[in-house]
Amino acid sequence: MLYWDYAAAAPPYDEVVQTVEQIMRLHYANPSSLHRAGMEAERLITRAREVCAAALAVQPHEILFTSGATESNNLAIKGAALQYQGRGRHIVTTQLEHPSVYESCRQLRELGWEVTFVAPRGTGIVDPADIAAAIRPDTVLVSVMHVNNEIGTVQPLREIGQGIKAVNRRTLFHVDGVQGYGKLETRLKEWQAELYSLSPHKIRGPRGTGILVVREGTALFPLLTGGSHENGNRAGTENVAGIVASAKAVRMSGERREELVRQLIPLRNRLLHCIAAMPELVLNSREDGAPHIVHFSYPGMKGEVLARKLEELGMTVSTRSACSSRLAEPSRVLLSMGRDVQAALGGIRISLGDIHTEADVALLEQALLAAVQSLKKAEGGMK
Repeated sequence: MLYWDYAAAAPPYDEVVQTVEQIMRLHYANPSSLHRAGMEAERLITRAREVCAAALAVQPHEILFTSGATESNNLAIKGAALQYQGRGRHIVTTQLEHPSVYESCRQLRELGWEVTFVAPRGTGIVDPADIAAAIRPDTVLVSVMHVNNEIGTVQPLREIGQGIKAVNRRTLFHVDGVQGYGKLETRLKEWQAELYSLSPHKIRGPRGTGILVVREGTALFPLLTGGSHENGNRAGTENVAGIVASAKAVRMSGERREELVRQLIPLRNRLLHCIAAMPELVLNSREDGAPHIVHFSYPGMKGEVLARKLEELGMTVSTRSACSSRLAEPSRVLLSMGRDVQAALGGIRISLGDIHTEADVALLEQALLAAVQSLKKAEGGMK
């Protein structure tokens, strides 16, 4: 089997696995304990915070560790909304967002906040002018993802950040950076973003740990209480092994980013050209998208059917975001772009990683051609 689902979860670096094992065996003490073993665990977390801060060009005290990017996104959005509700109860986001952002905003709307969901253009990119036009004097937060997790479009964060601050300097800007870090440059200062979410297991780190950057001067209302952990932002005993291993993955993926991009772009371009040449398929990804994601639809054929056929041929792909892949409904992202229901039901996502080669892509192309022809023949036989 060839694994083409890096955007859902990437296999951890060997060094990450070794770090998790070492920390769990040797540094199992509670980092809040006052004895020597506890203080050693605390020092490991402090060093991990410094490593992540250096990779993201922020200060160590601006790094907050969570249980994953879903929690980071929930804390950024709900924590900001609750903390600053005295300024207003209006939030701006887009129709493209990951469920952990989209559903957080919907939940706040049910609790009385107003939420504006900005639609993208047909290309899957949000116009910064549309974001700016949605901002009001009572807008507390804008949340926009860096890279779309389904189709790989890259949002113009610098222009969006400039537009936000031009309209309302007090409006906070949250960036979901889960699919961007390690593939594209991360420029929080240039984007004027106060909040930034990151998922280590997308960059060959461990599951169960997330990162949220909270820039100095920004406060969040804690969603988890019961302790003073993470500077009072998130109660709960720290996952020392996960945090240290995550810092290693953040450092390694940051250092290897340029090399990875040089490797992936030719492979992605080859896939884009192959899919574009197949009349049964419709490309949803742009050529200038993120280097690791290729998304297409087989209109009239459910994505799960094609995914299963490809798996029979030795290829593991996904139909959409892993957090939504079990939902038997059309893709919200594709519908927001103006795709019809048939195309939105027939989506397939291929996501690349550093293990992939030209030979692997050639095998995937052969499998894709064979799968489409098999399903087309079967479809014709049923008519």
